[in-house]
Amino acid sequence: MPFARLKELSYRLRVRLAVWYGGAFAVLIVVATFSVHEGLRRQLIEETDYRLFEDATETAQAVAQYHPNRAVIEGMLARKADNHTHERLFLQWLDVDGGVLWAGRETPSEMHQVEIGKEGVFSGRDVGVFRVAQKTVVADGVPRYVVRVGASQEQINGFAWKRTRIMIYYGVATMAVAILGAYWIAGSAIRPVTDITQTADRLRPSHLNERLPIRGTGDELDQLSRTINQFLDRIADYLAKKREFVANAAHELRSPLAAIRSSVDVALGADRSLEEYQSLLVVIAGECEQLTNLVNQLLFLAETDGGRNARHTEVFQLDRIIEVGCEMFRGVAEERGIVLETDIDHDCRILGNAARIRQVINNLLDNAVKFTMPGGRVRLDLERTTDGRHAMIRVSDSGLGIPEHDLPHVFERFYRGDKGRERDGAARGTGLGLAITRAVVEEHGGTISVESTVGRGTTFSVILPLAAAKSPTSAVIREGELQAAQVSDASRRLN
Repeated sequence: MPFARLKELSYRLRVRLAVWYGGAFAVLIVVATFSVHEGLRRQLIEETDYRLFEDATETAQAVAQYHPNRAVIEGMLARKADNHTHERLFLQWLDVDGGVLWAGRETPSEMHQVEIGKEGVFSGRDVGVFRVAQKTVVADGVPRYVVRVGASQEQINGFAWKRTRIMIYYGVATMAVAILGAYWIAGSAIRPVTDITQTADRLRPSHLNERLPIRGTGDELDQLSRTINQFLDRIADYLAKKREFVANAAHELRSPLAAIRSSVDVALGADRSLEEYQSLLVVIAGECEQLTNLVNQLLFLAETDGGRNARHTEVFQLDRIIEVGCEMFRGVAEERGIVLETDIDHDCRILGNAARIRQVINNLLDNAVKFTMPGGRVRLDLERTTDGRHAMIRVSDSGLGIPEHDLPHVFERFYRGDKGRERDGAARGTGLGLAITRAVVEEHGGTISVESTVGRGTTFSVILPLAAAKSPTSAVIREGELQAAQVSDASRRLN
């Protein structure tokens, strides 16, 4: 049980931060202690070397002064050695050939094998645990003697380790305080993360109104809280739109289903003539076609939301699709007393789905013709933008226009404006046409916008990226097939 508890604690970020900080601090203390120890030891050795060389110089001068009285010299050397027994100081008096003339009691045996050297002078050398300095006696009338003075390094090392132990004690105490402080600081630092976790745990699809507090520090955790709040806002908005979408879809499906059910009830309620049954079946077939159209639109929008709509990609002539579409709608417009004008820049090629772009053109022309009064005008322009990398499609009409308060919502799903905009009681659509148009345009990397003035007309502008100049046209638009498909589509829209 205690092991499991420790294992659980080891997974906590607060504990790991404290351990990491304590480990880094421990390494820092070890490095600092070793550096101070070595630095102090080196300093003590340098001071010892300086003192030993001074003693060797003074002893050499004394030997030169008392020469040739050997007894006086030996007595002076003995007194000097006896006065420094606590330092384990030793002295040697040698001739030029290395023969020992006198040596103190503390002189280590290995000193007898140390060569004098050509110069006979050195200020510091390690011999076992001793540090040794050597000086040559130079004086007129005095033979070339050599004096050695040495001292044990045990005191140096002991003093250095004494100071090092003090540093270790303080270092361990400081490290313990540092780990506790790191644990407390880590707890304060990750408290917003804990709040984020608790808030996220309380969130439910039906309860997304809770938000993370912003502390006002402006640090990364505040930025994280702000980003998560914005994300929650988008999720809440998305779910609200989804709920509205489902409710609107159910409402749109209810009307044709109710009409079908009513027609079936009428057909089953009593014996009917063949003509009456045929008439009821025509009504049912019409409602089924409306249901099919609505379901197809809903499926398209669902594919768009899931990012699964980018298929049948090809390079095709945009101007050719627009020309064929305008030719088909021109007859419908003339029948209703509307003039359809075009100004098309040729050789505009784009990469995408030709059938979807045809749907965009049809939706825009359909709306323009539907909401333009007899005697009005509808105009479609296709041109390149000033940078030469995009194509701009503008569909303008002189119709009823869209009220300003409706403009921000025209691309929303199932949104319908003021009923007063309907021309001569024209059938109102499902409210999905412009939503599908925007989805297709954005799927192709483009943008769509609208400008309108009530009583003067509306202009929809679509900007699509052009295909690269070297891209081959892989889609061949067969005019007969395209016209047949568009005529069938337009007849369902406008009749």
